[in-house]
Amino acid sequence: MTKLLEKTLFENVTHSNEDFTKHYHDTYTVGVTYKGVIKAIIDSKTYESYEYSIRINNPGEIHAGISTHWSHANFYPSIELLSSLYEEIFHEKKIPIFENHIINDQELFFKIHAFFNAYFSKNDDLIVESKLIEALSSLIIKYTNCTKEYAHIFDNKRIVKNTLELIKDTIDTNFSLDELAKNSGLSKFHFLRVFKKELGITPHSFIINERLNRAQELIRNGTPISQASLMVGFNDQSHFTRNFKRFYGYTPSCLKRNSNIIL
Repeated sequence: MTKLLEKTLFENVTHSNEDFTKHYHDTYTVGVTYKGVIKAIIDSKTYESYEYSIRINNPGEIHAGISTHWSHANFYPSIELLSSLYEEIFHEKKIPIFENHIINDQELFFKIHAFFNAYFSKNDDLIVESKLIEALSSLIIKYTNCTKEYAHIFDNKRIVKNTLELIKDTIDTNFSLDELAKNSGLSKFHFLRVFKKELGITPHSFIINERLNRAQELIRNGTPISQASLMVGFNDQSHFTRNFKRFYGYTPSCLKRNSNIIL
């Protein structure tokens, strides 16, 4: 695999009627809809992606979705990849932010589609990288609304950052509300209120999200599903599988079989 796309997850799904609970990624989400519709819910607003439209989520952005007969392809490029391309274009190291979550741009759609086609057809790295850079460069130039300083996605959210730092090293720990609040120097009441206001989800949902992100990476790197679930703090395999599907729309066993998802 081309070095630009190391550890990058791809999804190519021919039919989905799944509902997706509130979650986030520490990468971007860039996708195209071929058929059907996905109703994306972001900041209590609904955005509908029909065929030939492009979907964008920024890193750390809380979103949910309802799909109907949805055929689509997604990939999850890293912050480093897009910020490096932004730097190549504009000569400053920034994180591009896209406020248009649904983009109707036929020319850009077919550039992204050509990249997906090259990747899933296992074309030479030169072809794949060329089409990747062409698609993402067009996206950045035409649709970057604003930028952020290059930093971790939660660095500007102190309470969230403190909580993330606590759970990262001991992700399999069953944290109490007392521990989380004390780590942030707040009462339990204020911790819950501030955390949800800053991020849009509860601390419990945040921890589940981080555990699932870590488990997904472990599974893609060859860790057995049962071991991965235990390593991130799930003692009940069915509970792990149920949450995984609610977040990603497919089961851990499907990810294990495919590495990059083709359904």
